[in-house]
Amino acid sequence: MAWIVLVVSGVLEAVWATALGKSDGITRPIPSIVFGVALILSMSGLAYAMRTLPTGTSYAVWVGIGAALTVTYAMATGGESASWLKILFIVGIVGCVIGLKALH
Repeated sequence: MAWIVLVVSGVLEAVWATALGKSDGITRPIPSIVFGVALILSMSGLAYAMRTLPTGTSYAVWVGIGAALTVTYAMATGGESASWLKILFIVGIVGCVIGLKALH
């Protein structure tokens, strides 16, 4: 169960990071609310997962999922340029996350 919560929390990290970028310095209400709610849920899920999973592994998986999804979303929506090299490195992050799960 902790792994499922951790993955969902990593997805929520991408949500709050994206919402923070769209909040214009927390001045736009809707993205700011999405940011706050997603942040609380993401951190709560991370804290829950860390009750049974090692801290380093939990944090690395959480950040890896959030970072990979955030940049993928930005590239897909045109907010950031895409390149084969960026995609390769994102795949590398995902591979590392899978490797950490496989070793645990």
